[in-house]
Amino acid sequence: MRHIIIDTDTASDDAIALIMALRAPGVIVDAITIVSGNVAVAQGSVNARIVLDLCGAAIPVFEGADRPLVKPRADASYFHGIDGLGDAGFPAPVHGVTPGHGAVELVRRFGEAPGAIDLVTLGPLTNVALALRLEPRLAQWVRHCTIMGGNPGGIGNVTPAAEYNIWCDPEAAAIVLESGMAITLVGWDLSRDAACLDQADMARLRGSSHEAARFAMACSETALRAATGTQAEPGLPLPDPVAMAVALDDRIVTDRVDARVAVPTEGYARGATLVDLLGVAGGDNSDPAWRHAGPGIDVIRRIDIGGFKSMLFAAVERD
Repeated sequence: MRHIIIDTDTASDDAIALIMALRAPGVIVDAITIVSGNVAVAQGSVNARIVLDLCGAAIPVFEGADRPLVKPRADASYFHGIDGLGDAGFPAPVHGVTPGHGAVELVRRFGEAPGAIDLVTLGPLTNVALALRLEPRLAQWVRHCTIMGGNPGGIGNVTPAAEYNIWCDPEAAAIVLESGMAITLVGWDLSRDAACLDQADMARLRGSSHEAARFAMACSETALRAATGTQAEPGLPLPDPVAMAVALDDRIVTDRVDARVAVPTEGYARGATLVDLLGVAGGDNSDPAWRHAGPGIDVIRRIDIGGFKSMLFAAVERD
């Protein structure tokens, strides 16, 4: 069995990604840590526990960082709704929160089983950066880390230069990407265009006899309106489920590149993910973002969209 820990700022697409992980064959989710991002950390905790109730899973949930390392907090209520789940009025969770700080728990759990657990991050990287500050050896203890974040394709969704998760806490992202941890970076652009759920896909979810499928669409209606209205997407983009699909079975990856990735922490490009595809950023480059860029990152460039959707529906259409 493969063990993973998920760090998330649970909103609608995070919730669907959690369902995918909880129902993936051969996978055990050891813990969920919550970070401030899409919603405040307490609300993210509530949302994760709503998903656990839905899936009948008994997994510890640890609340972590309630703000970025440096910049002020900025949520995504404009996209996911005030509660992060589309303001659909889901019942309060029965599953309780577990005492302890998410960053401390990451250090403890990976330290107790070095090289045995994978990490999947679905939100800003504040918890992971704090954990690395507490214990730099975490970078070697994590077997592999899949990050949903960034815009290697060059199109930002919160500024022209930056994707939300990295922009939310670019200082944390820089710390993690420079740490030497084995990292796969799955940008939000992989969920766009043809990867969006189309009208037939969404009708299938809305009309499903499976509770998790109906939940997946109900919590995403606000995100759908935002994506089609403000980003001109043809349907519902699901960045976190795409990243989770890559983490669970990277056979859906059709194009990837190993490259250095830098995150500027100031200026107009603050929070961008700059990918050195051609190896032109030398060690003597005067830009501080490149002077501190970490080792090669596994940057995903294309996925098998049909394979991704098959994984998604297989998860939400299980009883």
